[in-house]
Amino acid sequence: MIDVAKLRADTPACETVLHFNNAGASLMPAPVADAVSAHLDLERRVGGYEAEAQAADDLAAFYTEFAALLGCSEAEVAYVENATRAWDMLFYSLPFAPGERILTHGAEYASNFLAMLQVAQRRGIRIDIAPSDASGQVDVAGLEKQVRPETRLIALTHVPTQGGLVNPAEAVGRVAKRHGIPYLLDACQSVGQIGLDVGRIGCDMLTGTGRKFLRGPRGTGFLYVSHAIVERLDPVFIDMRAATWTGPGEFEWAPGARRFETWESFVAGRIGLMRAVRYARGIGIDAIEARVRVLAESLRDALASKAGITVHDLGERRCGIVTFRKQGESPALLQRRLRDAGINVSVTGPVSAQLDLPARGLDELVRASVHYYNTDDEIERFVNAVLAGP
Repeated sequence: MIDVAKLRADTPACETVLHFNNAGASLMPAPVADAVSAHLDLERRVGGYEAEAQAADDLAAFYTEFAALLGCSEAEVAYVENATRAWDMLFYSLPFAPGERILTHGAEYASNFLAMLQVAQRRGIRIDIAPSDASGQVDVAGLEKQVRPETRLIALTHVPTQGGLVNPAEAVGRVAKRHGIPYLLDACQSVGQIGLDVGRIGCDMLTGTGRKFLRGPRGTGFLYVSHAIVERLDPVFIDMRAATWTGPGEFEWAPGARRFETWESFVAGRIGLMRAVRYARGIGIDAIEARVRVLAESLRDALASKAGITVHDLGERRCGIVTFRKQGESPALLQRRLRDAGINVSVTGPVSAQLDLPARGLDELVRASVHYYNTDDEIERFVNAVLAGP
């Protein structure tokens, strides 16, 4: 059972702003914000190098906490400055050759798909789009039918930004294993609200951010890369954290995932992200997922019951991201009106979902995402505020 009162006490902003924007940027709990502030203050007083040395235990705990969160070893985790850079570091390290193919889904995130398009232009590879099933999630059987001898990567976004669906990542993992194809999972929107066990999912690589459902600092991210595949990758960047200069004409990569890190990083952010993972694990990821699911379904039901509002979430399994439209008021106008009322939401459009939204006959959607600290009273207040306008 989640102690909502305790969690809200750790998040004073809950009392002044109705925050339904967790998919975009979370409200940091006090222990996370305090950890970041304390380290920045230490840097102010003793300097960056000395402050980092004094934070050695917390920096080591970053790997311990993430290993426990993801069900992997500490050596398979790396700190990266954001989720997109983490995804890019892995993707661009794959040795694609002309004529080879990437298999993905129409709900793939824009930044990821842009990288695929760039590599397609640079190296002459092809991008195959797996179909969606009747629920809107990736059709796993249809995806497997598109596997070819030239397929070199399966890339999937676990929770797309433009709706509540949770793609069946484990089923896709079984397809990848059957065919011996590397599997890259974007967990940016799922980490912190859904349990992630990389062994059970069957992914070889996984990336995520600190600023969304983990409630960590912005400008922090991470990647997981399995021991089984890491030696097959050629990291796109290198520095003296990623490798050791062993002689005038030679070097050695750092072991495991650390070869994807850089020597210079946001130390306070790394500590804050570690504390965010520890905070989530202290609550319990299963408990978080259960509460978020109940709150999200309550919000969907409340919105769908009102005339003129249409909920547009997809998938057999859904999460804390709720998308909808209101008749007679554009998503952008609704967002601005709600902001004036002290309510935060996001708007998602084709810029981040070029293949998905147009195919569904949609341009923009309001994205109202709940987290475990939201309440039933806030859902009621939110729905009334949506109805109050034009």
